[in-house]
Amino acid sequence: MPHLFRTEYRKLVSVLCYLFGIEHIEIAEDIVSDTFLSASESWSIKGIPDNPTAWLYTVAKNKTKNHLKRSNLFEQKLSPDLKHITDKVEELEIDLSEKNISDSQLAMIFAVCNPCISSEAQISLALNLLCGFSAQEIANAFLTNKEVIYKRIQRAKEKLKDENIKIEQPKITEINARLDTVLTALYLLFSEGYYSISHHTVLRRDLCAEAMRLTYLLMENHHTDKPAVSALLSLMCFHSSRFDARIRQNGMMILYDDQDEQLWNKELIEKGIYYLNRASQGSQLTKYHLEAGIAYWHTHKEDTKEKWENILQLYNHLLILEYSPIAALNRTYALAKSNGKEEAIKEAEKLNLADNPFYYSLLGNLYTGLDNQKAVAYYRTALVYTQSDADQSILKKYIEQLLHKVDPLTK
Repeated sequence: MPHLFRTEYRKLVSVLCYLFGIEHIEIAEDIVSDTFLSASESWSIKGIPDNPTAWLYTVAKNKTKNHLKRSNLFEQKLSPDLKHITDKVEELEIDLSEKNISDSQLAMIFAVCNPCISSEAQISLALNLLCGFSAQEIANAFLTNKEVIYKRIQRAKEKLKDENIKIEQPKITEINARLDTVLTALYLLFSEGYYSISHHTVLRRDLCAEAMRLTYLLMENHHTDKPAVSALLSLMCFHSSRFDARIRQNGMMILYDDQDEQLWNKELIEKGIYYLNRASQGSQLTKYHLEAGIAYWHTHKEDTKEKWENILQLYNHLLILEYSPIAALNRTYALAKSNGKEEAIKEAEKLNLADNPFYYSLLGNLYTGLDNQKAVAYYRTALVYTQSDADQSILKKYIEQLLHKVDPLTK
């Protein structure tokens, strides 16, 4: 039942929202929730049917028709197709074909990822409506409480209604104007799963899997099948390929240098290469192309000069295209691997990212072996600003190792 809820809830909600419109999202959710409630009650007595998905679809269709019979929904101009069939509810076909489900989800992606609501609201709403996550699950991912997420989702829905956002197949002009916003939301969704301060490892994998599923949905539609979409999917594949090697059984993180290469998923790496080659069509270069290129080189474990020089050049291009402090920090690390720590320290100190734990952690890394006392001081400063238990554990390990180097008697 949990698996069916996760996979089928989102499909049914998307189709009914597509049918009813943004102003009736709650009705769609109620019908689908009631469908699963009926399944729980019926299946606990009669057992699971041979085709549970077909059972859910049939019941959802019947509940939709029953709702339409006893409501004045048809009088509210739901759609040109529906307003003429008020007296023909029994003939109404709730299209749950694979194509219509795909079309409905695509329309929902563009409706939900609208710049009129914040990126946090977009992600929360996407997780709720498009991925079937509960408010509690989303709260766990963002390390907040259920009430905060519930209010965020409700405000986002109201804003979309106030702005009269349509759930419809995006037109070419709209795709060109809005695709960046959609890709940013999916990128952030994946990032929340890939690097989260939550220790809920299974949920983190689900976040990444849902981001990849929605990105693949964009790639499957010829209108939204743009090189940037392939580049983003390539990036996701490369990062996901190292999931099994990144997390210990106790949930703690394993850094890149300590990862067992044999645990990397070779199939995902090959898919990443395929999508990266696919992304090379066209003339537009996006940050997803560059980040995918960086992630590609990280699938080569050997510390070769060619590897780090390529990564450094990709970061140089990325910072020109779209500057970010994290990219600048990562570029400095690549500079150290390529040109040496002394040159990297000069570049790192120019950044002067006060209160940023990654900045102090990087300086701790760069000074290790050159001035271990200074490295310890930087790691301790990083520890002050770090909120993640996983990162704190790693920093304490580095500090302990360095203290033993500085003074072997230190415990």
